Amino acid sequence: MMELTAMDTVTALVDVDRPKVGRAVPRVAIVLFNLGGPDKIENVRPFLYNLFSDRAIIRAPSPIRQLLAWLITKRRLGPATENYEILGGGSPLLELTEQQARALEQALKPEIEAKCFVAMRYWHPMSEEAAKAVREWGPDEVILLPLYPQFSTTTSGSSLDAWREAAAKVGLVAPTKIVCCYHSDPGFVGATAAIVRRAYDEARAELDPSIPLRVLFSAHGLPESIVKAGDPYQWQVEQTVAAVVAAMDVPELDHVVCYQSRVTPQKWIGPSTEEEIKRAGQDGVAILVVPIAFVSEHSETLVELDIEYREEAKHFGVPAYFRAPAHNSDAGFIASLASLVRRTRGSERSLCSFRGGRTCPKVHGDCPHATRAYAPSRRVPAG
Repeated sequence: MMELTAMDTVTALVDVDRPKVGRAVPRVAIVLFNLGGPDKIENVRPFLYNLFSDRAIIRAPSPIRQLLAWLITKRRLGPATENYEILGGGSPLLELTEQQARALEQALKPEIEAKCFVAMRYWHPMSEEAAKAVREWGPDEVILLPLYPQFSTTTSGSSLDAWREAAAKVGLVAPTKIVCCYHSDPGFVGATAAIVRRAYDEARAELDPSIPLRVLFSAHGLPESIVKAGDPYQWQVEQTVAAVVAAMDVPELDHVVCYQSRVTPQKWIGPSTEEEIKRAGQDGVAILVVPIAFVSEHSETLVELDIEYREEAKHFGVPAYFRAPAHNSDAGFIASLASLVRRTRGSERSLCSFRGGRTCPKVHGDCPHATRAYAPSRRVPAG
């Protein structure tokens, strides 16, 4: 028999094009990937350590990576604990993701019997727990759907690696397809633009007409070295912003893309959100901050954007500070996810962007369509 790799065991024992016989409505397991967050204060430390010990985040050999993870966790523990205390003692991310899961299941009825499973990367429920639940449910098909619209090796890529290992470990065997990105998907862009346009119009109505309003599209940052190595994240974020701005249809909209949440000392992609807040104060313009790479509220929106950056804006003399909400269970956003699932199921590809194939320019060598590192194998074992 042909030797199988870990990823092969996820899919290879079943013909990926052959549905189960006898079911009028297919049973489709949809695995929603997200970052995760501590559910109580005592879990902040292990959550942080899980995050910073990930080889996709800290790209150093194992002993050095563990040491760095320990040092960064020690340095970040105090501020992070304070943030989660502000949020009532834990992250709301799991609850919000579960709400998105139930809404997506409803959006796919009646043509698909869908069940969504949540796989968090750095705190429970993590991939192995989710993979066991998927195996026990016994789906005809599995769709892996990261709740990261823009692909990065540090987010979607890391989650897919963890899923591959977990599925192999628990013996999950099912035809599997992956949605790798949807940064410029028309449905996602339309839903996002509607959310931002509502926030923009509300801010504009509240402001004195003489005060200009600038939109800061704020995404989580990355070390510059990761992007230079081929990660497509920054390019995809910029594509999202360009598409959303076009869909908002606000003539000569003053806007900028910026990046937040720097946590390591090396140079990160920019400009930083803090720099843009300071510049807005110098320019005398009000700002509307939009979390463009987050689809759920969590500490980086509810604390960093709503509290810390608001205080910075006041310090730098920004005339007014507004913030657009994350997608959460917005009907348009859920409809866009349902459309992605339908199109992925109908595709002959096992690895799909919103357009089907690769969207990234060739310079971005870490695009999953370039590396094929995350594509499920289509091999079946030899007799």
